[in-house]
Amino acid sequence: MPIIKPATVSPGAPQQHKQPSRKGKKAWRKNVDVTDIQEGLEEVREELIKGGVIVEKDSADLFTLDLAGDAAIPKKYLRGSKPLKADEIIAQRSAVSPVSQKKRAGDKTSDGVIQPKRQRTSYLSHKELSRLRNVADGRPSEALVEVIEASYDPWDAQKDIEEATQDPRFSFLEKSKKKVAPTTLKHKPISLAASGKDIPAVKKPEGGYSYNPVFTDYEERLVIEGEKELAAEQKRLDAAKAERVKLDATAKSAAEAEAAEAKADLSEWDDDSAWEGFDSGAEDVKLNAKRPERKTQAQRNRIKRRKEEERKAKMAADIKKKNEQAALAKKIAKELSEKEKSRRSAIVNEVESSSEGDDLELRRRKLGKMSLPEKDLELVLPDELQESLRLLKPEGNLLKDRYRNLLVRGKVESRRPISFAKKPKRKATEKWTHKDFMLH
Repeated sequence: MPIIKPATVSPGAPQQHKQPSRKGKKAWRKNVDVTDIQEGLEEVREELIKGGVIVEKDSADLFTLDLAGDAAIPKKYLRGSKPLKADEIIAQRSAVSPVSQKKRAGDKTSDGVIQPKRQRTSYLSHKELSRLRNVADGRPSEALVEVIEASYDPWDAQKDIEEATQDPRFSFLEKSKKKVAPTTLKHKPISLAASGKDIPAVKKPEGGYSYNPVFTDYEERLVIEGEKELAAEQKRLDAAKAERVKLDATAKSAAEAEAAEAKADLSEWDDDSAWEGFDSGAEDVKLNAKRPERKTQAQRNRIKRRKEEERKAKMAADIKKKNEQAALAKKIAKELSEKEKSRRSAIVNEVESSSEGDDLELRRRKLGKMSLPEKDLELVLPDELQESLRLLKPEGNLLKDRYRNLLVRGKVESRRPISFAKKPKRKATEKWTHKDFMLH
């Protein structure tokens, strides 16, 4: 029987619940079912009338948390009722201590069904088992190799494991030598500072290295660095001047050699012309000049004795000169040793007075063949000083500073950087697999 709606309810929009397609003329927008939308709008209107939309409200406005509960409920419903049996069991507390759940080593109790485990009394060690097997095989026990039990800790690196496990059959072999660390590994690294003091790993920066330094500290550091640069520039100019003088001297000597060679050629031409008769000088030679006579044996003996005396006198002078040079060398060595002792005592006193060293002045003898890398000039010129911290630019390189600090402290030896390492040569070939075929 169809439901008859009251007359007070306004008729709704035309409905068409079964609408498989909207491509025809009959399936226009006016025939779309909007019942759900209408019902939703009605619900929103009712919620607005009652105080607001529920979805838009906070949880605190909609719910309350009851922590105490209603006291009238147990009076109303639990009047004369007994507590639960589970609550009674849980509420009971026994005076006897509970049984321990830990497993005991000597626990031989059982439930009567499973027999308790018995200790093995017929246990044989590996050594005894090997001896019994050899006896059973008929081999004498004297010629048997004794099984050495492990009497060392395998995780202890201080003990010699090889000696403990060495087989006597291979005693004729040479024992392997243990790796022994060099004695210098335990030595203290030598500082490269000229004063001999230890250089700290991280040195505290001075006032002149600050980004916003005091004027006096900055001026002092600027003057020191400027003097260093002037000395380096003067050294470079002196080297260039010496090179220029050397080149001039070389050119002058070459010109003199050419002039001497030209003069020699000219003199040879003059001699040739004189030989031809232009300037022979034959008129000045006297034909009646006396020829030198031959020396007698007495004259030869006198000349021989004179030469021997000259040789002995020269040898004595040379020996005297060598003795004087040796005495002078000993004197200079003694003076140098005294100076070295005084310098070392001064260094020791300075080290005792201040424990930290400085890497500004290094000693001559370096650690290794390669020279140390130069320290970066961490100095900002006066016109580059910034008044704002946001305009500052970081100076220096922490990696380079750390590496140079290790070199100066004597921890690492200076090496030559290898930019392009030599790679192994590889030959690429092409396999002709298309030729590997078979006829069927």
